[in-house]
Amino acid sequence: MASPKPFACSAIALLFAANLVSAQLSANFYDKSCPNALPTIRIAGCDGSVLLDDTPTFTGEKTAAPNNNSLRGFDVIDNIKAHIEGICPQVVSCADILAVAARESVVALGGPTWVVQLGRRDSTTASLDTANNDIPAPTFDLGDLTKSFSNKGLSATDMIALSGAHTIGQARCVNFRNRIYSETNIDTSLATSLKSNCPNTTGDNNISPLDASTPYAFDNFYYKNLLNKKGVLHSDQQLFNGGSADSQTTTYSSNMATFFTDFSAAMVKMGNINPITGSSGQIRKNCRKVN
Repeated sequence: MASPKPFACSAIALLFAANLVSAQLSANFYDKSCPNALPTIRIAGCDGSVLLDDTPTFTGEKTAAPNNNSLRGFDVIDNIKAHIEGICPQVVSCADILAVAARESVVALGGPTWVVQLGRRDSTTASLDTANNDIPAPTFDLGDLTKSFSNKGLSATDMIALSGAHTIGQARCVNFRNRIYSETNIDTSLATSLKSNCPNTTGDNNISPLDASTPYAFDNFYYKNLLNKKGVLHSDQQLFNGGSADSQTTTYSSNMATFFTDFSAAMVKMGNINPITGSSGQIRKNCRKVN
C-alpha cells in the first residue's frame, strides 16, 4: 500500500470539499458487483468533484484557495482506481474510493475505524467558487468554523472532532505566517521553530507539520498541543482560546478513546452529505476527468 502518511489528512479534507439528500447508501453496496473492491482499496493504497483536473474550458476545485498546493495524494487515488478498473470496470466510483481510502489511511496510522456507506456516483462537474466558499479557511475564528460546518449539517461537536484530523498532515507557510509573526496566543518555541521554515516575506509553499509532536500518528496530540498554545493554524488554536470549544478540546486531550468515538461518528455523517446516487452522475473511468 502506498504510504498513508502524506495522504490521510488530504483524504479527509477531500471528503469535506466534495459534494457528497441522504440516499440509499449501503456498506454492502459492492458485495455482488465487485466483492474485491474494499480489499483492493486497502492494498493499493463525497462525489469526487475535487479530483477533477482543470482543462482549457473547465476550472475545478484543486486550485481553490484552501486546496491550492495543499491537497496531496491524488496519485494514490489514481493508483487505486487503476487497480479497481482492472477487476471491475466502471463499477466503483471515485467518490467511494475516496471515502474508503480516507478510513484506511486513518486506520493505518493508528486511528479508529468506521463503517463507510457505499453507493455514491461521481459528479460530472466541480465548482471553484463553491470550494472557496465552503471549505473552512485557516484564518477562521471559532464562530466561522461552527457556521461553516453547520452549513453542511454538522454540529459544533462534529467540527471539533473532525478538526482532530490535523493530528497528521502539513500546512503551507502562507497559511500560518500571520499567526507566527503577529499573534500572541502561540507558544514562543513553536513560533521560533516555524519561522525557521517560514520567512516573513518568502517561502509561501514551504510546509510544516500540523502536529510536530507525533506527525505520523493518528492520535490526540493535536488537542494536547492546543492546550499548550501550539496550534499551527489560527483556526486550530480557536478550539482552545477561552471559548465554547475549550471543554471538548480538553476532554479529547486527555481521553483519546472519546476523540476516536466522536471522530468516527462525525466521519460517517460527513460521508453521507448529499451523495449522488441512482442514475445521476456517472462512474468515472479516470478520476481526474469526466467520461
